[in-house]
Amino acid sequence: MRRLVRVTFLATVFLLLPTPASAAEEVSVSEILELGAELAGEGVTVEGELVGDYGFRGDGSMWTQLNGDAYAHQPLREGSPPVGANVGIALRMPVEQTGALDPPGGYRIRGPIVRVTGIWKYHDSRRPGESYLEVRSLTVTEPGRQLDEEVNVTSVILGALLLVAAGIIALLTRPED
Repeated sequence: MRRLVRVTFLATVFLLLPTPASAAEEVSVSEILELGAELAGEGVTVEGELVGDYGFRGDGSMWTQLNGDAYAHQPLREGSPPVGANVGIALRMPVEQTGALDPPGGYRIRGPIVRVTGIWKYHDSRRPGESYLEVRSLTVTEPGRQLDEEVNVTSVILGALLLVAAGIIALLTRPED
């Protein structure tokens, strides 16, 4: 009977202990921006696309931007309709955590989609008031890739016709010397 009580007690204790996975609250980039002060110093997990550039600093850190908007998963260049503004936060992480990341997103590149866990620093006084996520772990969930851009043949033909028409008009209206 005592053994059953001990096993039940130990099982209850282990079930009530916090696990590392539950230590960081899962939030969106928009929620971080809306609740910035409330999340200050808290562990958070967020997913999004790395965009802009990778800024390597002399202190052994790398800074970049994490966008968490609809364009991270459905880029405009792939035919998705405009659905609002870009929404992003700064990330700071040790250089050794960056590994071999694909290039960050830009005009014709969809950056890697990552899941990051870290501590939200809101108006950090040690870094002239910047707000950023101090990354503790980073997992690439989708690699980056080139974005194809289709040429609109109708626009090209129309532009060429307008250019020819402008040239003809310029020749016809040229003053006589």
